[in-house]
Amino acid sequence: MGGPLSAPLAELTSWRADWSGLRVAVLGLGVTGFSVADTLVELGADVLVVAARGSEEHRELLSVIGAGFLQHADDAGVPEELLTFGPDLVVVSPGYHPDHPLLMWAADADIPVWGDIELAWRVRDKVLRPDGTPMEWILVTGTNGKTTTTQLTAHMLVEGGLRAAPAGNIGIPVLDAVRDPAGFDVLVVELSSYQLHWSHRNAGGELAPLASVCLNIADDHLDWHGSREAYVAAKGRVYENTRIACVYNLADDATMHLVEDAEVQEGCRAIGFGVGVPSPSALGVIEGILVDRAFLDDRRNSALELTTLEELAAAGLAAPHSVQNVLAASALARAAGVEPDRIRSAIAGFRMDAHRTEVVAVASGVVWMDDSKATNAHAADASLRAAESVVWIAGGLLKGVDPAPLVERHASRLRAAVLIGVDRDALRAAFQRHAPHVRVLEVEQSETGDVMSAAVSAAASVALPGDVVLLAPAAASMDQFTDYADRGRRFAEAVRRHLGEAAHDDDQTPGPTAPGSGPRA
Repeated sequence: MGGPLSAPLAELTSWRADWSGLRVAVLGLGVTGFSVADTLVELGADVLVVAARGSEEHRELLSVIGAGFLQHADDAGVPEELLTFGPDLVVVSPGYHPDHPLLMWAADADIPVWGDIELAWRVRDKVLRPDGTPMEWILVTGTNGKTTTTQLTAHMLVEGGLRAAPAGNIGIPVLDAVRDPAGFDVLVVELSSYQLHWSHRNAGGELAPLASVCLNIADDHLDWHGSREAYVAAKGRVYENTRIACVYNLADDATMHLVEDAEVQEGCRAIGFGVGVPSPSALGVIEGILVDRAFLDDRRNSALELTTLEELAAAGLAAPHSVQNVLAASALARAAGVEPDRIRSAIAGFRMDAHRTEVVAVASGVVWMDDSKATNAHAADASLRAAESVVWIAGGLLKGVDPAPLVERHASRLRAAVLIGVDRDALRAAFQRHAPHVRVLEVEQSETGDVMSAAVSAAASVALPGDVVLLAPAAASMDQFTDYADRGRRFAEAVRRHLGEAAHDDDQTPGPTAPGSGPRA
């Protein structure tokens, strides 16, 4: 393997450690892989990026910063160039399956494997806080609601006077946030099950967050993890070594059991959240008021008001799953010392991201709604529950999850279903078995530019006044789209195009279609 290390890997726990002489193979060249390579080069390591693909921009940037690049097919053996390079360490991007040939080779060769999160934790002291200490981390995971909760928590922390930012699986590589010259008091890090799979595996790399939450557990990514048990175990890693508060969902016993099984630091508390009346050491709802009975001295006899359901409705956060996200974020922010009045003002100024139960248009009594972010059954379930009569656009990559329970649960509220994507067979079979009365239309078009136009036309042909045409695919998007955002954008464009054409057909003058309005007469 490589030349002599300046220090054992277990001692590389600071930006200020001597990383020179370390040979690192980085697997993957997306935004995460590039952030890893860029960081390691800046630290003085010798870096070789190995990937099946990578954008031309990223390849050019690797050359600029002085990292090597080796294009190598995922299903090929170990390349001779990698053997010659002789890495002391492999850093893997999220998504690489544990049985990937290069990871199997690393295991056989006793080469340590880190994820980007472990590297970021080790070097989080690049920019110290005013008191000379490294930034704190708050960790967020769960099958659904991660991004909203991460953004909400960061928003609350900023409102409370802390320098804070969201990072991680939310789209901002955590290493980019760690190296931001402005520095932060707290990072709120969204973690996928992929990232958690590689965490807490190596001496010196054990995360010790201020607070952590697993919002919920439902079947997802089973094809990657191999079983539900392995998926749940990965999610449970979020609680390991937590110092102040492990936040869990009172409506999801699995999250409570993960807290019970976690090895946490002395004095760490278990804090529940739910939409019912809370017990001491929990956050909940009393007569339309969200309250904290956890972070106050007299929690057995009193509670602190955070906000109201009425105020949540004004912020677009009134759906039950959104209320849960608000409570979870509030618990995390309270663990960091944010006062209740700051949480209230933060919620009032918060707005949901695009593609999350976003109303695209309302025309002729039909609501067109984009929830492309519903990439699994659990998320789609929450969206479907919020409407009484639905024309459901569903399908894509099901990731090994059976859609039948979801179809059965919502059969009574479905006017029709429009199926898209490569995994239509499983959805079609689910409807035939559990909802034979529901009209099912299928989009045969597979070209990205044609799929949503066909889906919208099909939905429009069956939708009636009072219906919600809901894009909540319960599936990943990469079979036909770049990502869920691309899928959502194309849906919104197809809706507006369809409504504009419909206005022409009715001899009307088309105008811009905004949420809550149809084409102008």
